[in-house]
Parts: sequence; C-alpha cells; structure tokens
Amino acid sequence: MQWIEQEIELAKHEGVTHQENLPFLLLPEKPNGQAIMLIHGFSSSPKEMSLLGTELFRHNFTVYGVRLPGHGTTPEDLATRRAEEWFATIERGYQSLLAMNLEISAAGLSTGALLTLKLALKHPLEKIILLSPFLQLQHFLAPFAGPLSYLIPYQKKTILEAEAPFYYHLRPLKGIAQINSLCRQLSSKLKNIKVPSLTLASTGDKTIAKGSAAKVYQQLGGCQKQFYCYGNDVPHVLTTVGNPQLQDVLQRCIKFFET
Repeated sequence: MQWIEQEIELAKHEGVTHQENLPFLLLPEKPNGQAIMLIHGFSSSPKEMSLLGTELFRHNFTVYGVRLPGHGTTPEDLATRRAEEWFATIERGYQSLLAMNLEISAAGLSTGALLTLKLALKHPLEKIILLSPFLQLQHFLAPFAGPLSYLIPYQKKTILEAEAPFYYHLRPLKGIAQINSLCRQLSSKLKNIKVPSLTLASTGDKTIAKGSAAKVYQQLGGCQKQFYCYGNDVPHVLTTVGNPQLQDVLQRCIKFFET
C-alpha cells in the first residue's frame, strides 16, 4: 500500500529511528472487511497499541497503527506540535482505509481516545473503543499548562529502562495545553456521539482525574454503549504488559469488535 509507505517515510523524515515507533498496517490473509484504527496516547508511540493490533490482526481485522506527529522522535519535537496536526494524520488514515472499501472502527488510548471521539464527531465509524478516556487530567496544575510552559517547559516522568525507547521522560507542557484544548472541544459535544462504544478504565489510574472516564461514558449519546472499570492494580496504560489485566482488555476489545 503506497499510502502506508508514505506515512512511514514521513515518520523517518521527522526523526523516528526505532522500528516499533513507526506507523504500521497489518493486512490479514483472509480480511473480514473491517479496519480498526489504533491511536496511541500522549508522549508514547504506536508501540503502545501493537499488542492490541496483533490480536485484532489474528482475528482477521485490517489494522492501522497511527503515529501522531511529535511522537517517536523527541520531546522537543512534540513541544512544537498542535492537536490539529494529530487529527490531520488520523484523517489521512481514515480516508486511506475508506479507499480500501473497508468498514472503519477506531480504538484510542488516553489522548488517543480524545482523538477517537473527535473522529467519531466528524466521520462515520462502525464502533469505537475508548481506553482510559478523560475530560480532566489528575495533576492540579494541568489546566494551567499553557502559561506554565513558559516557566517550566517540561514535566519529568519516571520511565522504566525497557520503555525508554517508546515513551518520553520529559512531557512538554505545551503538548498538555493541546490536550486541554481537545477536552474543551469535546466536553459539550459528547452527547452527539451515538456510535456503539466500549469504554475501559481503572481505579488505579494515576494520570486522569478520578471518575473522568466514567464521566465521558455517561455523556456519550445513544444507547449502545458499554463501560467496565478495573481495580487499583490496573494502571492508566491498558494495552501493554505493564497491565496485569492485559489479556482481559484484549479479549473485551476483540469481543466488542466481533459482535
């Protein structure tokens, strides 16, 4: 597919060097006619969604793992990026999958869930999965990220050595300001999203405000929506081996997309 090759070349041109930080397209031998867009979270990379992508591929879904601009490169790069750039990348992928005559669904984690919601507002989707979505971050200074970015450009985050190639240990506050902007855009429009949805969250999430994922779920329109909340042992990132309930997450996602 020429379009995915162009996305990969663009990623490399922008500074992505690690193979697992590149966007990916998985094409099954016996495609079921359905495509799933996977959208990773802030300051991570497509690697964050790769295990879910592999499982969907095993079930004959066509899978596109998006790379949001500024990710898989450097924190300094991310600090220059805007939410509009992130969404434009997602729209390119959507149009490319549409040209393949596939029914399109999407699953997003954290900020990726916000972008999934924005996509559902603008384009027809079959289904959506929202993993740790939010309308408010937990840190009490998060709403002031924009002005604070001129005094404190980056927030330091502890990253395990094994995760260092895929996550930034410095999170640009200008990027968090972009996330705040997305939340403001969506907060009054969630009732207009009536596509079938599955929302997964956890009480152990230390990134988003308590109850924020449930609030997103409650405000979604329509009646074909499901919600499940894991316990204190489950972290914000639901799609990697750091989640002790990873297999349950994968199974719930597969079941939702297949039914």
